[in-house]
Amino acid sequence: MLTRAITGFIFILTIIAGIYFNEIIAMSLFSLIVLIGLDEFNGLVKKSKVIKPISFWGTLTGFSLMIILCLIALDISPVKFIFIPIIMIFITFLIELYRTNQNPFLNIAYTLLGLSYIVIPFAMLFHLGFYVADGFTNEYSFQIILGFFIMLWTNDTGAYLAGRFFGKHKLFERISPNKTWEGSVGGGLLTIIAAYILSIFFTNLDLTNWIVIAILVAIFGGLGDLVESMLKRSLNIKDSGNILPGHGGILDRFDGLLISIPFIYSYLYLIS
Repeated sequence: MLTRAITGFIFILTIIAGIYFNEIIAMSLFSLIVLIGLDEFNGLVKKSKVIKPISFWGTLTGFSLMIILCLIALDISPVKFIFIPIIMIFITFLIELYRTNQNPFLNIAYTLLGLSYIVIPFAMLFHLGFYVADGFTNEYSFQIILGFFIMLWTNDTGAYLAGRFFGKHKLFERISPNKTWEGSVGGGLLTIIAAYILSIFFTNLDLTNWIVIAILVAIFGGLGDLVESMLKRSLNIKDSGNILPGHGGILDRFDGLLISIPFIYSYLYLIS
């Protein structure tokens, strides 16, 4: 328990510090998380007896995509550089052509899955640092990114407490037998309260938009947790890794983010 508490404190402090100071540190932090996450994802898939992803190339391609997308958001790299990781994606097919493993397209699919599952959400999250009031700008602000993490952590905490004390009706027993409807509702209500408090101090969004994001976090953050549980069950493993003592792996800590961020980003983009 002590190890878990210490790890959690350091983890949260690192995330907050990385987001708060400036865009370069935030980019470096998210890129490092993506790099570790891709390596962890490929390591999980390798545990399957029938899937053999092109681990190094998949990780290199995903990391390159993350860096290019971040540099475009920083207005350092021209948009046309996106063709570098796109070409790398299609080289994946050619590499598999020369391998002698079975299930070549299954190998390709899992090699590239990490790009959509891990890279795209974190690239979107970084880009949200440039969203102010009603549109994207060239000025970085930590408010929306930090606000998102606060709501995500609040939702997890509220769901755990509500589920523990009031949980009776299973939410998705086939995938995660411990999750309940009462926990999900409790997490959602606490997240909406957090959104109201955030709207007072973080003015990059108004109250209505903070509440909409809170609802998206409550819905898709919980579903993201289930998706990662589904992945682990399909591979017959408990934790995605052990890089965070007492908390599992990178994918275990960011599962809610990976599914919820695309919906939040899409919402803010559509209203801008």
